[in-house]
Amino acid sequence: MALNPTLAAVTRAIDERSRATRERYLDRIAQARSSGPRRNRLSCGNLAHGFAACAALDKQRLRDGVAPNLGIVTAYNDMLSAHQPYERYPALIRAAARALGATAEVAGGAPAMCDGVTQGRTGMELSLFSRDTIALASGVALSHDMFDAVLFLGICDKIVPGLLIAALHFGHLPAVFVPAGPMPSGASNDEKARVRQRYAEGLATQAELLDVEARSYHAPGTCTFYGTANSNQMLMEIMGLQLPGSSFVHPDTELRDALTAAAVERALAITALGDSYLPVGRIIDARAVVNGVVGLHATGGSTNHLLHLVAIARAAGLELRLEDFDALARVVPLLARVYPNGSADVNQFHSAGGMGFLIAQLLDAGLLHDIATVAGDGMEHYRRAPLLKADKSLQWTASTRESLDAATLRPVTNPFRADGGLRLLTGNLGRAVIKVSAVPDDRLGVEAPARVFDDQDAVQKAFDRGEFTEDVVVVVRYQGPRANGMPELHKLTPALGVLQGRGLRVALVTDGRMSGASGKVPAAIHLTPEAACGGPIARLRDGDRVRVCALSGQIEALVDADEWNARTPAAVDLAPNQWGLGREMFAIFRAQVSAADTGATIFGAVE
Repeated sequence: MALNPTLAAVTRAIDERSRATRERYLDRIAQARSSGPRRNRLSCGNLAHGFAACAALDKQRLRDGVAPNLGIVTAYNDMLSAHQPYERYPALIRAAARALGATAEVAGGAPAMCDGVTQGRTGMELSLFSRDTIALASGVALSHDMFDAVLFLGICDKIVPGLLIAALHFGHLPAVFVPAGPMPSGASNDEKARVRQRYAEGLATQAELLDVEARSYHAPGTCTFYGTANSNQMLMEIMGLQLPGSSFVHPDTELRDALTAAAVERALAITALGDSYLPVGRIIDARAVVNGVVGLHATGGSTNHLLHLVAIARAAGLELRLEDFDALARVVPLLARVYPNGSADVNQFHSAGGMGFLIAQLLDAGLLHDIATVAGDGMEHYRRAPLLKADKSLQWTASTRESLDAATLRPVTNPFRADGGLRLLTGNLGRAVIKVSAVPDDRLGVEAPARVFDDQDAVQKAFDRGEFTEDVVVVVRYQGPRANGMPELHKLTPALGVLQGRGLRVALVTDGRMSGASGKVPAAIHLTPEAACGGPIARLRDGDRVRVCALSGQIEALVDADEWNARTPAAVDLAPNQWGLGREMFAIFRAQVSAADTGATIFGAVE
C-alpha cells in the first residue's frame, strides 16, 4: 500500500524544518560511537571499580573486555503496582546475558511516581517535572561509560518518556525497552466510573468508593484503563523500541519472562560489537515519531503525549509541532475503544487482537512507516504475536486477521471514527488542544459564560455549593508548567461529568493537563501562553462568553476587542505553589521550563 499522502507530507515537513538540528544530533552520536567496548578506554582503576562487585564469571568477562556488557536502568519500586514486577528483572537479565556469553549490570535507578496516588494532591505538581528528573537520573547512570547497550525498565506515565529522553542523549547506544505488563482485569471501568460519579453527587459513601477503586487497582501491573502508562507501551512498540506483542502480556508469567530474555538477546545483537549495530538515535527519526503520533490517534491515547512526544522529538534533534498532530488526526481513523474512550480495558484490547492487529491494519492502509526496530525485521515483524511452544521456547505467529471483539478493536474499513479525535484550537485565548474521541457529537462545540478559577479545589467547592445551574465554560488557570508544574486536573472529571449528565452544556479551558483519562466533557487543555507568562487566559473574567469548538478549531473569548485589549492579566499570588512536599526543590524547573507546545521541558533543542 502506498504511503498516505498526508503522512508523507507531515514526515517531510518535520525532516525539512529539523534538517540542521538533526544533522548536528547525528554527528554527535557518530562521534560518540567507539570501534570496541567503551570501557576498554577506562584506566585500570576505573575498570576495577566498575566490576568489583560482580560475580566471578562476569568479572572475568569484563576484565577481558571482549564480551558485550548491558546496562540496566530501572525504575523499580514496590509502591507502584506497574513497577513492582521489575524487582526480579535484574537477576533474570543477568542470567540471560550470561547464557549468551555476555554480562549485565544495573547502571542505576530512576524515580517513579504514580499520578494515581498524587492525583488532586500537592505531589501532582512534581509529576511533569519528574519526567526530566528521570532523564537526568538515567544520564547519571549511563555516565560511567561501561555499556554497549541499555535495557530500560519503566512503564508508567512520565517514566517511559523520561527514560527515552535520556536514551536519546546517549543516542549512540542501542536501547531496548522492557515492559512488565498490565494487571488482570478487576472491577469494570463502567462500574468504577458510575460509583465515582455517584460519590461526586453525594449518593455513594467513601467506603463504597474505596471498595470499587480497590477492586480496580488490585494486583501487580499497570492499571488496566488506557491512560498514559498503557499509551506508553503502545508507543514503544509502534516506534520499534519494544519487542512485537510485548506490551500487554501479564506480569510474572512464563511468556513475560521469555519476552524479557528475548529482549536481552536482541540488545546484544545490535551493539557496535557485531554486524547489526543499531543505536537508538538512528531508530528514533521523523518516521518513528510520526508512527508514534499515528498510534496515539488510532487508539485514542493519552493527551499527555502531546507534551512527551514533542520533548522526545527535541531530544533527537527533531521539531514536532501541534499542527502535525492535528494534520495526522484528520487522516488516521480511531480503531480502538478502550476506557475512557469506551468500556473495555487493555486486557480486552489485547485479547481482541491487540497491537499485532492494529499495526497490520495501519501498515496495510499506508498509515505507518516501515522503520528500523530493535526486533531487526522492520515493522512487518510487528504484525505477529508472541507465544510459548510446548518446550517453553518463544516464537512469533501471525496475529489475527480479524478483530475478535468489534466493540473494542476494529479494522480501518470500519473504524469507530474516521479521524483520530484530536484537534488544535486557536484564537484570541492562544493555542490549545482538545481530545474528542469520547465527547458526544452534540458537545463538540460549546459557547457559554465563563466561570474563572485559579485552582481546581475552588471548582469543586463551587460545585458542592450548587453554583453551576446553567451552561458554563469552566476556566482553571495558573496551572501551567511555570505556575505550578502543570498538574493533571483529572479531579475535575466527576463534577464536570455530573453537570453534563444533567443536560448542561459544559466545557473546560485550562493551561493545565487532563491526562490520559480525558473523557466525555470537552476540555481545551495545554493552553499556551499560560497565565503565569501573561497569557490571554489571565484576562478572562466571570461572565465573559467563551467559545470552544472542536469543529471549527476555535478557542475564543467573545469580548469587545477594545475592552479585551485594555485588560491586564489578573494578579495571582503563586507563593503557595512554591514550597511544601518538595516543591521548593523544583524552583529551577519552574523557572527554566519551556511552553507546553514545545514539550514543557527543561532541555533545549539540539543547538
